[in-house]
Amino acid sequence: MSAAMKRDLLIVTCGVSAGIHGALVPEHLRESVAAGCGFIAATVLLAALVGALTFLSDPRPAAAAAALTLAGLLVSYWLVVWHGLPVLHPETEPVDALALATKAIEAGGLVLAASLVGRRRRSAHFPFEEGVRA
Repeated sequence: MSAAMKRDLLIVTCGVSAGIHGALVPEHLRESVAAGCGFIAATVLLAALVGALTFLSDPRPAAAAAALTLAGLLVSYWLVVWHGLPVLHPETEPVDALALATKAIEAGGLVLAASLVGRRRRSAHFPFEEGVRA
């Protein structure tokens, strides 16, 4: 798979996750302000990553930020399900299909982001175009 395709799929992954987190903001705000603010922060950060991945000529820094963000979301969910997350969501939450689907998408995005971060830049003008030699 080309780096450009990986970047595009990572953009879709972050966009889907942002949309799901954004849609769940009202529900989590009803549970607690802290949980709702966590979902707002996730939505804004993921949307910013979509923009950065779309417009930066070298998406590796944004891919690194995406990897950290997606890993953080995965770990946060695991903590909420198994132990609760102090301040943001202290009580455990039951596992549901939407959450599992979202986490599967985010895990795939994490793999894509990690593969982009480790990629060497081939050319100053077209850093992720396959077949271009410096």
